[in-house]
Amino acid sequence: MTMKKTKYLFAIITFLMSFGCALFIANSMFGNILFGPRHDIILNKIQDGDMIFQTSQSKQCEAVRIATNSKFSHCGIIFIEKGKKYVLEAVQPVKYTPLKTWITHGKDNHFVVTRLKNASAILNAQTLQKMKDYGETLNNKDYDLYFEWSDDKIYCSELIWKIYKNGAGIELCPLQKLKDFNLKDSRVQTILSERYVTKIPLEENVVAPSDLEQSKIVTTIIDTY
Repeated sequence: MTMKKTKYLFAIITFLMSFGCALFIANSMFGNILFGPRHDIILNKIQDGDMIFQTSQSKQCEAVRIATNSKFSHCGIIFIEKGKKYVLEAVQPVKYTPLKTWITHGKDNHFVVTRLKNASAILNAQTLQKMKDYGETLNNKDYDLYFEWSDDKIYCSELIWKIYKNGAGIELCPLQKLKDFNLKDSRVQTILSERYVTKIPLEENVVAPSDLEQSKIVTTIIDTY
């Protein structure tokens, strides 16, 4: 019995070691396919002023996705300070979030990063500093649940649009009116009713995460979806 147990134990150990080696080799060769993107490597592609998008899962975010016919419901702008990457985002309140932490807030850790097509020519140190300085004026402001086009409160895509406009003199995309979005879905109607009751500001200027992501003057740098 002792010999049999020893043989079984040896067989199990051999199998586990072989499986471990195979797993290590597979991860080395096909890690991106089998286990998802290696964030530590791909995040090195990110530069100052890049924009990042994700899918959040709250009821409001679901309504945003439906209204804009897009998988994106949240976004932020990336700034690098002392070698560390942060996302300036409009939540409650507007704040800087470490990039890796920000990524974990999205569904399945998926995200997309875009960059101004001619960023190397336009986003020089001086311009980036102006963008950061303007962003700092919005830091700690309350999140805008009503999506109003004012600086009193700020929502995520509005934050990015205004930083580029006021810091770099660039309009990333045309503004839309609230009425231009898909507002007929019952889930969207529910959020609108909660926010505005019957006085929905259909003529309000708005910009959605999808508008920024699909801008004609940006290019996709990273896409982990």
